[in-house]
Amino acid sequence: MTQEVENDVPTENVNKQKLVAEEVLKQGTSEVKAEVYNFQDLAHATENFNPDLLVGKGGFGRVYKGHLREKNQVVAVKQLDMIGVQGNPEFLAEVLIVSRLHHPNLVNLLGYCANGHQRLLVYEYMANGSLEEHLFDLHEKKTPLDWHTRMKIAKGVAKGLEYLHDVAVPSIIYRDLKPPNVLLDDDMNSKLSDFGLTNFGPKEGDISTRVMGTYGYSSPEYAMTGELTSKSDVYSFGVVFLELISGRRVVDDKRPTDEQNLITWAKPLFKDHSKIPMVADPLLNGNYSIKCLHQAIAIASMCLQEEASTRPYMSDVVVALDYLATVQDISSSGTKLKDDVEDQ
Repeated sequence: MTQEVENDVPTENVNKQKLVAEEVLKQGTSEVKAEVYNFQDLAHATENFNPDLLVGKGGFGRVYKGHLREKNQVVAVKQLDMIGVQGNPEFLAEVLIVSRLHHPNLVNLLGYCANGHQRLLVYEYMANGSLEEHLFDLHEKKTPLDWHTRMKIAKGVAKGLEYLHDVAVPSIIYRDLKPPNVLLDDDMNSKLSDFGLTNFGPKEGDISTRVMGTYGYSSPEYAMTGELTSKSDVYSFGVVFLELISGRRVVDDKRPTDEQNLITWAKPLFKDHSKIPMVADPLLNGNYSIKCLHQAIAIASMCLQEEASTRPYMSDVVVALDYLATVQDISSSGTKLKDDVEDQ
């Protein structure tokens, strides 16, 4: 059953939204290109929010594939669950901040709609869905990700986080990095989604009573105390990177008891070089360089340090992955890679 659509939104309501947005802009900097969408147009684009067009759902709301007929443009429409969150001015302020953030590894926000109790965000559509679908939800016709693609995806995620931490103003802590939030475009380039919505929570250094991360991905200090820093994201990246390497979920109760927690199972293997190949995803069929596997495990291990202060910054991780990805670019020739001898 499709969702009931509200009455047509008069043009003057859209104009009011623009005026409010302009008022918010006066308090900050400019160069914002967020378009104001009419609710009725978005309802038509998603066939009245047809469940058949639902492409994702999470803590912030549901995402529908939509087709804007006038522009002949395919978009992703996120219908936010705004209960208990912010009113219209605060919502618009957040949208305008996010609309100024542009990076190849962030899903681009095209615009928004704030009508009555409805809050909708319009994003570019990511044709290849989420990392979750390609890593864990494989069906017979879907080819497992090869090593090079996994490193490419990891590099994109790291660059997106680096931008949010070091370039975005104000800086943004992602807080809930996990495979469903990593989206992939036509060329399997990875982009972070929902990055702006983290502003509904605490900022760098805050201690929150409402921990919003996901179990298994949250850093120890954030899960236990609610203390949030950029190093919390670094830990979460380490978890996702290890999932990419191993093809295992961070928590999987279908596995033997001693293997249900990926981090607990893998960390002892990190210390024994002869056992590191046990960490690699069997679906890779050995098509990777042993030397590169060791380097990837080293990066994951650094990110997964218990103490936040001993973890690297995302800028350091990007440098390490740049090198690793470059090695893969040189090595990838469409043929099976031979195992390198670890020169340590």
